[in-house]
Amino acid sequence: MEAFFGSTLAVAIAEIGDKTQLLALLLVARYHRPWTIAAGILVATLVNHAVSALLGVWLADVIPSQWMSWLIAASFVAVAIWVLIPDKADDNISRWDKYGPFVATCVLFFIAEIGDKTQVATVILAAKYDALIAVILGTTLGMLLANLPVLFTGRWLLCRIPLNVVHWCAFVLFIGFAVITVLR
Repeated sequence: MEAFFGSTLAVAIAEIGDKTQLLALLLVARYHRPWTIAAGILVATLVNHAVSALLGVWLADVIPSQWMSWLIAASFVAVAIWVLIPDKADDNISRWDKYGPFVATCVLFFIAEIGDKTQVATVILAAKYDALIAVILGTTLGMLLANLPVLFTGRWLLCRIPLNVVHWCAFVLFIGFAVITVLR
């Protein structure tokens, strides 16, 4: 359960103010189909985070165990610093219009997650915990928890969340993960 809840919390907080939230806002503004876009986010995130978690498990197998906790802790610190850097979303949505909102969301979210801090966090979390499915489901739930409110409340919500406070909370969370990893 620790892997599931830790993964959910880490990604949900790290995603606030992320480019995928901006992408979700652009998609719902363009297509006006929040449930369809939510389904696309779910599929794209499951696939992306499953691949990421598998990579994390593989890395945990090939990297010597005496190095693993230090590498994971250093990675958490790097992600903590990364969440303090604001993202921007590109408006490449129009080229996907002919495929509809579901396919557009699947493709654009999958691409947006490549190399993103939550993808890196998924790799790290999968390497840290011996719970592949819990990490995949937790990080996917975290992504949905961060993006679904944007789909249904849009700009109203984004205007009321102090993003600098959220980014600092995510920073503290990832630093906490780093400290706990080293202490264990």
